[in-house]
Amino acid sequence: MKIQSVKDLEKISREYSTSLYHPEYVKVNIGMASCGIAAGAEAAFNTATEAFADDKAVHIGQTGCIGYCEMEPLVEIFSGGTPRVIYKSITPDKVLDAISDYQNGIDQKKWVLGQMRDPRSLLEDEIDNPLAKVAPFEAIPFLEDIPFYKNQVKIALRNCGYIDPDCIEEYIAKKGYFALLQVLTHSEPGKVLETVKSSGLRGRGGGGFPTGIKWATCAKHDGDRYIICNADEGDPGAYMDRSILEGDPHSVLEGMLLAGYAIGSSQGYIYVRNEYPLAVKRLVTAIKQAEAYGLLGNNIAGTDFRFNIRISTGAGAFVCGESTALMASLEGNVGRPRAKYVHTVEKGFRDSPTNLNNVETYANVPAIVLKGAEWFAGMGTDHSKGTKVFSLVGKIKNTGLVEVPMGISLREIAFNIGGGVPKKKVFKAIQTGGPSGGCIPERFLDLPVDYQKLAEVGSIMGSGGMIAMDQDTCMVDVARYFMDFLKEESCGQCNPCREGIKQVLDILTSICAGKGKEGDIELLEELGSMIQKFSLCGLGTSAPNPVLTTILYFRDEYEAHIRDKKCPSGVCKALFHYEIDADACTGCRVCARKCPQDAITGEKKKAHELNQDLCIKCGICYDACKFNAIAIR
Repeated sequence: MKIQSVKDLEKISREYSTSLYHPEYVKVNIGMASCGIAAGAEAAFNTATEAFADDKAVHIGQTGCIGYCEMEPLVEIFSGGTPRVIYKSITPDKVLDAISDYQNGIDQKKWVLGQMRDPRSLLEDEIDNPLAKVAPFEAIPFLEDIPFYKNQVKIALRNCGYIDPDCIEEYIAKKGYFALLQVLTHSEPGKVLETVKSSGLRGRGGGGFPTGIKWATCAKHDGDRYIICNADEGDPGAYMDRSILEGDPHSVLEGMLLAGYAIGSSQGYIYVRNEYPLAVKRLVTAIKQAEAYGLLGNNIAGTDFRFNIRISTGAGAFVCGESTALMASLEGNVGRPRAKYVHTVEKGFRDSPTNLNNVETYANVPAIVLKGAEWFAGMGTDHSKGTKVFSLVGKIKNTGLVEVPMGISLREIAFNIGGGVPKKKVFKAIQTGGPSGGCIPERFLDLPVDYQKLAEVGSIMGSGGMIAMDQDTCMVDVARYFMDFLKEESCGQCNPCREGIKQVLDILTSICAGKGKEGDIELLEELGSMIQKFSLCGLGTSAPNPVLTTILYFRDEYEAHIRDKKCPSGVCKALFHYEIDADACTGCRVCARKCPQDAITGEKKKAHELNQDLCIKCGICYDACKFNAIAIR
């Protein structure tokens, strides 16, 4: 079947909306994104599929990531007349128990997380959903009442964890491709450009350039215009783009189609890193499905508009996340950036006008076109509209993927959503923007998250990585770690980046080894300023951020390393040792049993001793002690 009109979409939408809420069977959706699979979801999926293979009353399906990665594997169970209930930490045995419990009226188990209030998606307002009127089960909270979800607003992640990413019909049932068909039949390219421009959407890949202005500028230049999706997500701990591609690939395809129509392009490319095999697999499936329905290719929906999308896999070079390096790699050349005195919207891929946005940016576009520019612009701050997806990781209780309105405070993300740092330890800093982002101390936690405010304190929005740090984090070592990463990922093309980062890393390594000297801090500041001013691309110009912000806000730690030859956090092994506080030690022997070197001795219920000659400073005893009897000296 080739889709020719909005009516064709509505027919599919009605059919699969009924299927999603079918009253005659129980639907079991298992989170099968990379995070879920890594936690054991595939075993639970296979067990449930095999157990109910011949049972027509139970349908086993897959979804993408619902965000709460700390609780994976997550399983959602529902039927036509009952709420959707989420089960956490599911194992193959538990998944069968959960289905049985649900069928029998839900005997509340400790792994029940909450229930979903339907409709979840911001785009299904017009669907008459019978579940929306069902009263909640007693003692089981709604998902949005759980702190992790309470303050989230999902636009880019609207379908992730809800639909089967390999089923285009379920995407259509959630109003997918309606925006595309509406503009093809009732709108002009200029109106689409104006809608995106008025929405205030800015690029979510790091630069934050206004998306509508970029599109309009590209459309002005003559030539074969190209649309490129940057899915080369290389920040340590960041997985926003991967989760969207694994959970809702069609939203990205539709966003690229709308961009192609708006600027007059017929060819799109998705540049995705080869380390994302599941994302690539689901993209390939999505493209084939869209082509089969006539939503990709020639004469889309019976119009003159044609658009094709190809996938190109990168080898994992961090620098290829930079637009000009990505385009060079896409052309088959070495992925090296070039100076941008000529912008890529004029001469980019194959020296032609090229529009490049990242995955999250494109995923927002169908929602904006469908709901209107004012709807999107009504969220966020004056200069940062809409929502932003962050991967919240590090020393935080609730790790996972969150989507929040721009302008929300760092405190709300770290403590209300993230739950604060575990083990009653003290929050120290949060880094935003990936390895090139700045480290923001606790005193700025009430700062609103938007492009300008983060820049004011020396950090960046970046693509959305957010790493929490506690009292046991050495800020000098953090700076050293990220500079080591950036040194390895620098393309080496320009001297300030190639040599400057290496010199900064050498100084930081020396400081962490107890060999720092007076003047090192000032030299780091001078080098950082030079690298920022004279590097060729964004990797170099932002690389000193971790160093400069840690010096700015945690200078005392640098001074302790250099002058006192001590690491206050007990991370740099050359600058500390562990001791047992005899007054605090209860003689429980937990530390002695866990010590890999047998360096701890002592009788039960008596203070223990630690042999410094045997101790390798691994920190296992420090983490294991419940009485704070292991001290860092």
